Amino acid sequence: MRAVCDAVTFGGSQELAPQDDGKPGGKAPAMISPNLPAELQAALARKAEGLSRADAAQRADAISQTYRSGGSSSRIKTRADALAYALARMPGTYAAVAASLNALMKIDPDFAPLSLLDIGAGPGTATWAASEAFTSLETFTLLDANTALRDLATDLVTSQPRLETLRYDAGDARKALADATEADLVVASYVINELSESERAAFADALWAKTRNILLVVEPGTPAGYSHIIALRDRLIGQGAYVIAPCPHDGACPLIAPDWCHFTQRLQRSRAHKHLKAADLPYEDEKFSYVILSRALPAERPARVLAQPLVTKIAVTAKICTQDGIKAAIVPHRDKAAYKRAKKWNWGDAIFSGNDGAPE
Repeated sequence: MRAVCDAVTFGGSQELAPQDDGKPGGKAPAMISPNLPAELQAALARKAEGLSRADAAQRADAISQTYRSGGSSSRIKTRADALAYALARMPGTYAAVAASLNALMKIDPDFAPLSLLDIGAGPGTATWAASEAFTSLETFTLLDANTALRDLATDLVTSQPRLETLRYDAGDARKALADATEADLVVASYVINELSESERAAFADALWAKTRNILLVVEPGTPAGYSHIIALRDRLIGQGAYVIAPCPHDGACPLIAPDWCHFTQRLQRSRAHKHLKAADLPYEDEKFSYVILSRALPAERPARVLAQPLVTKIAVTAKICTQDGIKAAIVPHRDKAAYKRAKKWNWGDAIFSGNDGAPE
């Protein structure tokens, strides 16, 4: 993956003695796969039987163009539209949400939510990811205005007994939020980009009002998606929220435009997915921005790798976000144990230390 930090000028470098990327002294949580669960893949395959791949590809492309331009899901009107969208976009959205939930579980492996509120749920992608991540979940509430996506979501969950009892409320998600019950885990994925600028502040407030413990917001990994994340982050910190990830602090983001904070998650493409994307590669990299906010101050907030590290025979050099700002961390080859660990770092990884959560 290409590093995206060309515009950042480091104030200096520091030699870093890295810890393992798991939380020191704590239990290692089981991470979930970025690929769709087998039951969901099978359900989508059954729905796609007899589908005109050419027609689905055209529908998916038109819908994707609408999303990329900041449009809403209103273009998805029929079951065929919803299925085309799900086949094209569920894998990438699932991968981004799964990566974000994995980041949460690494920092707080004891978090065991009982209730989920999925805002702008679409075909239920984030709900599937949350159900894989947290076996503790007992209730699932989904909100979305799009009836075609809602109908598809309720069809797909018949393949997963845990999700058959979910509640999917129709109607505008922003309005439905007012009547929703608070949940331990609230997720809003790829929603803010559909809202007008005047709606976003009130939406952020409504999300936080329904969050009993943890709020996860995921947006496209574009400068616009990042700006939406930062605006929500800053607003809710002002209301008492604490950042869990990816930031190791509650201060202002230290990145300077044209740089922006985003990550990638590689996922495998199915045959249908490749066809709809007119792609030859068996995988794709989903770019996303995210923030995880908590009602409670976390015990530790690890540093974060913000770009793919440069590995040479001399050293590993990595762009790291720490509690003290952006650092160019240099791990020399002469420190063989530290160098070996640093070679395993990937873009987006958390780096724990034995004390304040930032590299020494």
